[in-house]
Amino acid sequence: MRLSQSIAEIPTSPQRLAQRSHWPKRLPLELAIPQTSLWFNLEVAAARFPDKVATVYCGQTKTYAELRDEALALAAWLQQAGVEAGDRVALFMQNCPQFLVAFYAVNRANAVMVPVNPMNLAEEFGHYISNPQTKVVICSADLAPIVAAANQALPEAQRLKALLVTRYADALPPAGVDAELGLPPAMLQWLNADPALPAGATRWLDALAASLQPGPHQAGSNDLALLPYTSGTTGLPKGCMHSNATLMANTCGSSQWGSASAESTSLAVVPMFHITGFLYGVLSPVYLGMTVVIMPRWDRELAGRLISRYRVTHWTCIPTMIIDLFGSPNYKSFDLSSLIYLSGGGAAMPFAVAERLQQEFGLTFAEGYGLTETAAPSHANPPERAKLQCLGMPIFGVDSRVVDPLTLEEMPIGEVGEIITQGPMVFHGYWRAPEANAAAFVEIEGKRFFRTGDLGRMDEEGYFFITDRLKRMINASGFKVWPSEVELLLYKCPAVQEACIIAAKDAYRGETVKAVIVLRSEAKGKVVADDIIDWARGHMAAYKVPRLIEFVDSLPKSGAGKVMWRLLQEREA
Repeated sequence: MRLSQSIAEIPTSPQRLAQRSHWPKRLPLELAIPQTSLWFNLEVAAARFPDKVATVYCGQTKTYAELRDEALALAAWLQQAGVEAGDRVALFMQNCPQFLVAFYAVNRANAVMVPVNPMNLAEEFGHYISNPQTKVVICSADLAPIVAAANQALPEAQRLKALLVTRYADALPPAGVDAELGLPPAMLQWLNADPALPAGATRWLDALAASLQPGPHQAGSNDLALLPYTSGTTGLPKGCMHSNATLMANTCGSSQWGSASAESTSLAVVPMFHITGFLYGVLSPVYLGMTVVIMPRWDRELAGRLISRYRVTHWTCIPTMIIDLFGSPNYKSFDLSSLIYLSGGGAAMPFAVAERLQQEFGLTFAEGYGLTETAAPSHANPPERAKLQCLGMPIFGVDSRVVDPLTLEEMPIGEVGEIITQGPMVFHGYWRAPEANAAAFVEIEGKRFFRTGDLGRMDEEGYFFITDRLKRMINASGFKVWPSEVELLLYKCPAVQEACIIAAKDAYRGETVKAVIVLRSEAKGKVVADDIIDWARGHMAAYKVPRLIEFVDSLPKSGAGKVMWRLLQEREA
């Protein structure tokens, strides 16, 4: 099976000709994508650059040889714990070097990684054990109680075979973090915490110290490698099936697009559980042999100091991080002169902020567009000719079109329709969800296109712009909040009779979560907005918690009895 397609092979309709008109001359139209597993990238990097720094974490470094050796030892431990080819292993932690070690260990063990947002609570986490039939969870010590509680709540047949727990301090400098880095005291306390582990859990350092040797590596390019979860209009989150090949396509393409090389240094601050953070913090740096500076959590002062100290050249982020950095009273003292490539997505970059970047630092913010289903970017702005608040152009081997959502007829240039995408990075489908797969894909001219659910248009130069969403989704500072998931959780609240989640405008987050609620009769006059918010904080990830609550006597419904969320959304707008 071919993993890439030349743009030259795409039929020369006016739309396709426009897509080629401003393709950067420095880039090939198609890529020769390696037909290997992702583990092979680490093996090659460690052979080429054994003593080169792979990761920097709060001042502590890890070489490529050390990264490879730890991944091998952990792969062997996983196999001894019963992990076989194709089994699922969940990873539940914030950014740290252990994240890289764990992913490459899972890949070396011929298994599949399930990355889980570390903001999830026990009621949410159970789904990531039961649905993918996870055998082992690797997590940080602070999150181990959540895993244990979720696991215990499941029927015995669905429970985990093993739990491996690391402390963030396992990767910190033995002599302590350099005070000059200026880590906030609360962050230092969190990183150094050593909470008691659940019964039966294995410590990370003990697994490495066992010095086991893994069996043969058999995973190939078309074998499943990653199962990140995303939600849709209804039901619980669904796993997106990505093979080594679909991930390899963007692993290679992102480095070419951003002119990165082994001499580059990147800042990994977008959460690695997220497909964008995973691509730019875990996959691409290892493929190239780059050095990646890892931030445990976002902190604008720390980000400025890390860029300055380690001469970071490549930074993929979300616009709110740039806005926050500019909000620092110390931002003019940060030395950003080493940066040559600044990119991101998740939310539109405000014009005023982009202008300040250009005027004060000579930096162009190259926005991109992609989904979990497309392994991050399917579109990107070339930095030498970027357009603001624009998705960019389809990247290597991507055929992207704007079609009528009902007839699937291609729309003329400039007119709005649904964006559909076909390319080597598009996922294989949703895990154990045949009905969702039937709705997600459509065949046109013998090709299988993914329906993004986003409405947009293409201009006469082949650049794409988003205008609206067909799917219900709230974009809060780059975090995707799916209303149906929040609604399902709110229905567990003893005070809530009915709930509808919509997006509300927010000056900083772009959008925020608003809940329109009908209270149960016994709660009326007794329950206030803060009570609902407090309950939500204890039952769902913080970014999903409604910031705004509106109490109503009833929700508008269709003749079929369905809540007319779009009517509420339009009223809010």
